Amino acid sequence: MSGQKVVTPSVDHIAQAVKSTKDSGLPPVHLWNPPFCGDLDIQILRNGTWIHEGRPITRPKMVQLFSSILKREGDKYYLVTPVEKVGITVEDAPFVAIDVDSEGEETEQVLTFTTHVGDQVMVSADNPIRLAEGTEPTPYVMVRAGLEARIDRKSFYRMVELGVHHDGWFGVWSAGSFFGLMPSEQVEG
Repeated sequence: MSGQKVVTPSVDHIAQAVKSTKDSGLPPVHLWNPPFCGDLDIQILRNGTWIHEGRPITRPKMVQLFSSILKREGDKYYLVTPVEKVGITVEDAPFVAIDVDSEGEETEQVLTFTTHVGDQVMVSADNPIRLAEGTEPTPYVMVRAGLEARIDRKSFYRMVELGVHHDGWFGVWSAGSFFGLMPSEQVEG
């Protein structure tokens, strides 16, 4: 065996690596392509709770730190630093949109969602809203680079209150784009 030290991925090791690279804003994870180092026992539940080794991570700053280095490749999610990439499990979407603000009206309207980790995302062609069909329709908004937030119920209802009919669809405008939620004929007058 060579004299190289093998580092086993750990939550503390990843946190230290991120703190050393983070000066302001989000780290440039899209530029990082380190080797895969294995999976960590971290799961993000549907409600946005981060679990490590079966127990919730209760420190909001730690969750914010980890969420800043989250990367999606295909259907898999990773925590990424410049030197390592570790797999984690995401039950639904990695973020939950817990609030929505609106400025302007109809076609001039801009919607901004806030996630449970404090990210703010302006709905636009680059950060669209989508409605996934299933047992019940579930709304999502793109936060960044393939990472979505499930829109919580109260925020979805507030967004629907801003809805209008356009080209046979009921939906919302934001940043000059229309996001159809359902065909107009399905919406009661």
